[in-house]
Amino acid sequence: MNFHEFFDSVEGKELSLPVSSFRSSDQYRLSNEALFQLPLISMIVLLMAKDRRKPKVAEVGQLVGESIEASMIGFKGSAQHVGWSANLRVRTVNAITFLESASLIQVDNRKGRLAITDVGKKVVDRALSYDDDLAYNLSVIARSYRNVCVARQLDLEIE
Repeated sequence: MNFHEFFDSVEGKELSLPVSSFRSSDQYRLSNEALFQLPLISMIVLLMAKDRRKPKVAEVGQLVGESIEASMIGFKGSAQHVGWSANLRVRTVNAITFLESASLIQVDNRKGRLAITDVGKKVVDRALSYDDDLAYNLSVIARSYRNVCVARQLDLEIE
């Protein structure tokens, strides 16, 4: 049964869906598990590797978490502290391993930084070229990453 057949079959029937209670959206808070999906983490790592400020491999997990915290409303001011999550760091390592085996990034062992390949650039550019939610959210995360890097640099200059 396809989409049209489904609606044709239920059109003549009187169906009702009971709604027992209405919940406000304030009750739904994001948890750490909501964002620890490898495709999202992989795209965030690709965005970081494409930026002018190449992240150090040892800091990628924390940078991913801080960028998510800074860009997604559900994590702003929450007690989740995604930047310090061990689970996120493990999944970030898995994402880096996947991206490296797919030849989308290279880990420069001499400098200890990530570098994006030409194929990786094409993947990011293609994802950002559409006018959809993914492109918008990725651009917000990329801006958050730049803001986190600038804030760290300013903190170093102040000390």
